[in-house]
This record gives sequence, C-alpha cells and structure tokens, in this order.
Amino acid sequence: MLIGDVARRSGVSARMLRHYDTLGLVRPTGRTRGGYRAYSDQDIQRIFHVESLRSLGLSLREVAAALDDPAFAPARLVDDLIRQTQERIAAETALLTRLRGISAAEPDDWQDVLHTVALLHALGSQNPGKRQRAALASAHDGPLPTDALADAVLNEADTNVAGALRWALAQTGVSALPALGKALHSPVGEVRGRAVLSIAEIEDGEATALLRDALAHSDTDVRRRAALALGTRGIPEAIPTLVDMVVEAANDVDAADALGALAGDPARAEQIAARLIDHLTRHGTDAPARRRLTQALADIPGATATQALTRLTHDDDRAVALTATYTLTLRPAAG
Repeated sequence: MLIGDVARRSGVSARMLRHYDTLGLVRPTGRTRGGYRAYSDQDIQRIFHVESLRSLGLSLREVAAALDDPAFAPARLVDDLIRQTQERIAAETALLTRLRGISAAEPDDWQDVLHTVALLHALGSQNPGKRQRAALASAHDGPLPTDALADAVLNEADTNVAGALRWALAQTGVSALPALGKALHSPVGEVRGRAVLSIAEIEDGEATALLRDALAHSDTDVRRRAALALGTRGIPEAIPTLVDMVVEAANDVDAADALGALAGDPARAEQIAARLIDHLTRHGTDAPARRRLTQALADIPGATATQALTRLTHDDDRAVALTATYTLTLRPAAG
C-alpha cells in the first residue's frame, strides 16, 4: 500500500509517515519499481501501535523503546505519565482558578486585571508574610475575589495568615457562605475546622443558620467550634455541647465563658445550672471534671447555681469545696 493510501486509512499525514521512516520508527517493508514506499499490513498495524502509545503522552523515543526493546517495562513509564499528567492538571486547575478569580473581580480595565493578578499571586506565595499582606491589603486596595479568598482560607495552615484571611473573607459577607458551607463536608478534617472558624466570623443570619446545622455534624471538632461561636451569639441550642466540652476538658475555659454569656438570661441560667449540676451528681464524673463543672457553675447567676455551690462547699474533693466556698463570697447575698 502506498504512502497516500496509508495516510488516508490511518489518519496519519504523509509528512509524519516520512518522519517515522527517517527515525526508523515505522519503515515500510517494500518499495515499488518506481522507488515509492510500500507498506505491508504489519507496517500499518505498527503505525496504529505508534499512534496509540503517542496518545498516552509518550515521546517518539519512548514509543520506539516500548515497541522494540524486549526488556522495556511499561509499569514504571505509565506511573511517570500519571505523575506528569497530574502535574499538568494541577497547573491547569490553578490557572483556571486564577482566571475565575479575575472574572469574579469584574475588572474595568487591564490595570484592574494586573492588580488582581498581583494580589492572587501574593495569596499563593510560599512566604507567609506575603500571603498575610495580600489578605490585609484587600481592605484598602480593593477586595480579593471571594472564591480565591475562601480557597486560601480553607488551605492555610499558618495561624497568623489564617486569621488575616478569615478577617478578609468576613468583609465579603454572605457571598463566602456557599463555599464555606460546602467545605464543612470536606473529607479533610483540617478543612472542616477552618470552614467553621471562617463561618463564625461572619455576622449574619445565614452564617448563624450554618452554625446551628453544624451542631449536629458528625465531626466533634466542628460541633464544638460551632457551639463556641453560637454561645457568643446567645443561641441556647449550643448549651448541651458547651457543657459537654467542660466535662471533657475540650476548650473548657472558652466553653465556660460562653455558658456565662448565655446565662445573662435568667431562664437560660437555670437551664445551664441544671445541666452542670446533673453532671456533678453523676457517679461516673471524675474529680477533674467535677472541678471544671464547679468553676463553670461559679459564673452562672441564680438561686439554683447558688444552692448547688452551697452544697459543694462540703464536697469530699478539697479543690471543689474550696472553689465553691470562694465563689459564694463573690455572689450577691440574695443568690
């Protein structure tokens, strides 16, 4: 079969077929009387093999080795191709994210584009200081795109940078909540934790609703962080989780502070006192937990808490008795 017929059948151009011949990759086994290349069925089959391997990303040199070297091991090369492809995908995804960020900023001219690109570049810097400055710059240099900020917040491990990023994201308001709400269900625990912390800094009814939902989350850390945020917002649904945090010594000081803030309402104060007392009277509650519960009870106003503290002045645990005794000296005489 002549080269033109082979090109039509295989879809490989005659020019490329001649190149393959020059490289020794696919050499026609025959020649016509006029000196034209004549390809056999085996030659055509090899052409298809070459094209198949090229479609996987192999270079022509790698294709030749794969077809002609009996000792050639495909597994290692395929693993390399997978790695290279993943790197290309990551690079293209990063570019796509950057382009979407620029689009979201709705630039009016190329100066705006360049400004946004500079901020996004700083946000992706390996230098924590640059990332932090990029976040803080959004206050006076114009807001960063919400999606880019949310992505940065969810992936930031540096505590100082994360704080600046959460502040910057909070300035965008509720527009950040869809991305953060989705991140609450991330398979990565650190991402879920960063999401709930970021939601907690957005003062809005929608953010509060997300935090309420998070109280039933399967991730204990998410539940606890949501409870702390809701406690400062005066949401009573957080009380059970906050009391459990005191018992379990999980940010117990912050949890006790949140319970104290919630106890400003007399009805809530009674509810909180009842829960703390319930744990204090359980036989399974160990001594350290009872001390923490007594300290938390000290910040709860009302007759129920006062009566419980009075009983605790005679507790078998000296630390509990001393805490209760001292606390009573600070409470109003009427309780």
